[in-house]
Amino acid sequence: MLQDIALGFAQVFEPSTLLYVFAGVAIGTFVGVLPGLGPTATIALLLPLTYTMEPTQAIIMLAGIYYGSMYGGTITSVLLRLPGEAASVVTTFDGYAMTKKGRAGPALGIAAIGSFIGGTVAVVALTLLAQPLVSIAVKFGPPEYVALTVVGLMLVTYLGTGSTVKALLMTVLGLILATVGTDPIEGTSRFTFGELSLFQGINFVAIAMGLFGVSEILHNLEQSETGQMVSAKIKDVWPSRKDLRESAGAIGRGSVLGFFLGILPGGGGVISSMASYAVEKRRAKDPSRFGKGAIEGVAGPETANNASSTAAFIPLLTLGLPPNVVLALIYGALLIQGITPSPDLISDHPEVFWGVVASMYVGNIFLLLLNIPLVGIFVRVLRVRPGILNAFALLITLAGVFSVNNNVFDMWIVLTFGVIGWVMKKTGFEPGPLVLAFVLGPILEQSFRQSMLISQGDLTVFFTRPLSGGIMALLIIAMIVVGITRARLNRTAEQDLAAIEDDLAASGEDAQVDQDHPGERLDDRAHSDEESSR
Repeated sequence: MLQDIALGFAQVFEPSTLLYVFAGVAIGTFVGVLPGLGPTATIALLLPLTYTMEPTQAIIMLAGIYYGSMYGGTITSVLLRLPGEAASVVTTFDGYAMTKKGRAGPALGIAAIGSFIGGTVAVVALTLLAQPLVSIAVKFGPPEYVALTVVGLMLVTYLGTGSTVKALLMTVLGLILATVGTDPIEGTSRFTFGELSLFQGINFVAIAMGLFGVSEILHNLEQSETGQMVSAKIKDVWPSRKDLRESAGAIGRGSVLGFFLGILPGGGGVISSMASYAVEKRRAKDPSRFGKGAIEGVAGPETANNASSTAAFIPLLTLGLPPNVVLALIYGALLIQGITPSPDLISDHPEVFWGVVASMYVGNIFLLLLNIPLVGIFVRVLRVRPGILNAFALLITLAGVFSVNNNVFDMWIVLTFGVIGWVMKKTGFEPGPLVLAFVLGPILEQSFRQSMLISQGDLTVFFTRPLSGGIMALLIIAMIVVGITRARLNRTAEQDLAAIEDDLAASGEDAQVDQDHPGERLDDRAHSDEESSR
């Protein structure tokens, strides 16, 4: 293991690779600061650029953008109550309350420290667990891969933030799109409609850039052109001893919780940060402090979402299965480089695997140095008007996707899926399940058909083999638990809604309630700071 780690650091400390580590985390922080952009759209836009790069440097840069964006998303969450990245939504609850109390500096400081610790703990665990997981993964056959891909698709669907029905529809659509091209077993063409450009399937880069890049550009064109002005003074960024003492437990729990949730398909930073916040509030002696500036409410979630972003690389690099949308894009980047993520990645491409692992150690140090002393510089990024970048970004997108295959047809795919992605945003459909299903679809199809050939058409092969049967059992248990939990939450929400209506009726106030978002009052006071925090 020491030799492997030494190989990784030898890769990282080459001057050109070190520059890509720094560029990745700096770009990640930058896009994290900009509300609404996020790592998904950025990585999608940069996929064509990786085609001309060395494989190790390309993946290192994209990985840096991913976990770097978790740091950057904290800045706008704390200062403006605008989450720059989805996982930073929970940080707005107490981070902005600390800003209103004049404690923006300690909030940003403890978030950076917690993120550094969470990311470092996760990468140490990744280093220690990599070889044991690979030794287990090499025992996987086609039925086990079918079970794993089904678990990934179902958990992403059920753990999503939107409608489960809409997520299921997007998953099915992604699987259908994955069948376009050449049959992997028989070699015949499918759903190509005579178009030669579709014989190799729909270009993943084009779909990703359309759904996340172009759609985001179209969405931004609808937004206000004015930049955000930060009025809060940022001082005393390094937290006091009291702040560190109060946050120590939250950081420790967030590191562990984020790591284990990050490994699960569909876990990701959003669920990790929400779970950490709930744990800290439940453990607190005075839960009423949360939402009013409790520093644990910033430290725990920020630590958890950074630990989860690092842990998410474990199933990708050891099993070849991306657990979330961003990792699906990085999976696509590896395919562009001619590298297929699998249990053989460590033995076939050790410089890539251990180079990425070593870069995370160095990248977390870079991020700590960037986010504490230079936080004021990133705040100025908020003054940039989004409209300035939109036209340029669209031009770069089309030029980039054309450069991958020198095919004009791919440019039409980008524009088509850009419009589709924009419509999906307007109608509440999430593109994440579609992209993940598109990536996992070929793995699922080939493994399923191989399993049927092995078992001579007997479907019980997925339940009679120990590994695949155990995975399927865990999936069934997880779906039951999620169903029960959602039923309880719905019942609680209905009770809270009834209580609010009774209180309003008793006080003679207007009891009108938004039917699309039960529990939210439509009077002016619903938009106050206290209601938003609650």
